Amino acid sequence: MQSISLDNMLINEIQLGTGLNHAVESGRRADFSLMLALLSSELMESTPQDTDQAPVQSEQQLRAYFELPTPQPLTTSEHCYQRSAEQAKAFHEASIVSTRLLQGLQPTALTFPVENTKGLPEDIFHNLSVHERRKLPPEEPRPISASPQNLYASLIHAKRTSELYHAA
Repeated sequence: MQSISLDNMLINEIQLGTGLNHAVESGRRADFSLMLALLSSELMESTPQDTDQAPVQSEQQLRAYFELPTPQPLTTSEHCYQRSAEQAKAFHEASIVSTRLLQGLQPTALTFPVENTKGLPEDIFHNLSVHERRKLPPEEPRPISASPQNLYASLIHAKRTSELYHAA
């Protein structure tokens, strides 16, 4: 058997020659464990590294590549109520096949959350008294949409609303 110095770390088991096989066959556990301990623990020396990284593709690029439609929205948007009304009309006038076709072409939202209940479920909100409803925190303020045509009216409305809150 060859003598192996500790100065030269082994990179792979080929450098051990047949010594590793003979240690396994003859049952010499001490020699086998020593030879394994001499193998380098540096993974960069023995593990092949891929230097080319595949470009990460976004969901939109993958949808365009596979020609997939837009995903079904999770909650309502501005068009979901109109689309669901069209689907209901198609169901009553034609059949479920036309409804499924419309759902596939223009998917509606999975959920239609209740509006103007301050984040509470509808049944709980309607069981509250008027006094309890007033104690609830206000909903998130919506931005004022002001177009140039009705800017003056919007400014007057905002001023009057501000005066009412500051007077109270």
